[in-house]
Amino acid sequence: MKRRFKSKIARNYKGAFYVFLFGLSFICTLKLIIEDSSNTKEYLLSSLLGEGVHGDNILLDKLQEQVSSPKYMIYNGLNKIVDKNNLSVFSSIQDDDYDYGNASSEYVVDPDPETPIDPIVYIYNTHQLEEYSSKMPFDYSVKPNVMIASYVMREKLKENGVSSVVETNNVKEFLEENKLSYNRSYLATENFARDMQSKYPSIKYLIDIHRDSVNYDVTKFEFEGKSYARVLFVVGLEHTTAVNNVGFAERFDEILKEKYPGLSRGVLKKTGTPTPGVYNQNLNGKSVLIEVGGPDNKIEEVNNTVEVLSKVLAQIISEESDL
Repeated sequence: MKRRFKSKIARNYKGAFYVFLFGLSFICTLKLIIEDSSNTKEYLLSSLLGEGVHGDNILLDKLQEQVSSPKYMIYNGLNKIVDKNNLSVFSSIQDDDYDYGNASSEYVVDPDPETPIDPIVYIYNTHQLEEYSSKMPFDYSVKPNVMIASYVMREKLKENGVSSVVETNNVKEFLEENKLSYNRSYLATENFARDMQSKYPSIKYLIDIHRDSVNYDVTKFEFEGKSYARVLFVVGLEHTTAVNNVGFAERFDEILKEKYPGLSRGVLKKTGTPTPGVYNQNLNGKSVLIEVGGPDNKIEEVNNTVEVLSKVLAQIISEESDL
């Protein structure tokens, strides 16, 4: 009986020791999370302040509020530990090689502004002034750019029974008003996207339309007597929702290859330096960056492609709504 009693005490001490070790490791982990998040906060704020953003700036106030919250600290830390990457709330605070200062195109005002009802697709352009060939006249009487492609997609989705909303905030003006350099365009559009998702919780799909810089022989495409601008789907892998977006892009690519063989240039998965693999695709919902055509594509070719993309997106939405 005495030996059994001593054995029981030993087991209790052993259990208490393991509980102590677990508690100690938890405290150490939490300390690392908070320290890491504090370092990230200092980097983000100093990065903005280094560009001349002042304390009374709305964007800076929002950033301080986000990165100082306990929810952010724990999420950011756990994400780094579990997924071996450091996803911050404003994770698109990264260098971008697009220069709004030297763009020759102009912001395109929405030709048909309307208030959508429960939109499920959000369409935007991080590089709003990426332009197409202006050799042919166009109804908007402006140099055609990717913003026109977004407006066209909205109309084509509507024809397919899908409600969508186009981002109309001016990226260049946002950067200038916040005294941010032009290579922070993803920071601007991430801010716009978060505001839009807050306004419309119904949004499930985010489409960022770009224009590639490759030659016409790469982007031109003929199919059944009609001219198109070829597309490339780009997915970033430096965040926790990457697998969700990869499947979305691959389904897009799969349908296009089946119905319009040759129109898609495939799915490009980006990660690591010097190209950060985020592209605002860390946001809620399914996201994809679509390179539509190149600088030598005519806007008519772009319109034809956008019409096809809209049909494919409507098909994917229908498939997933049945799941």
